[in-house]
Amino acid sequence: MQVTDIRVRKVSGEGKLKAYVTVTFDDCFVVHNVKIIEGNNGIFIAMPSRKTKTGEYKDVAHPIHPDFRNELQEKILEKYESGEDDQTLDV
Repeated sequence: MQVTDIRVRKVSGEGKLKAYVTVTFDDCFVVHNVKIIEGNNGIFIAMPSRKTKTGEYKDVAHPIHPDFRNELQEKILEKYESGEDDQTLDV
């Protein structure tokens, strides 16, 4: 599976959420609302999630293998840091 498009929508403000990302795979499958978060050890991606009845957050979609997750994160953060074709959302 190849990442064929990444669209970054930066979030203005001073919170930990830095951007929302839409990722397209093989020009035929899209995942919306991947988040770029600034944590204590740098920035990272968080997969789309929903809150359960118990208050926990569960990923709606996520990579199964750590190698693919690392590859996906590298590509997303590279695009984020390039600033290329970004939009900014006021939150």
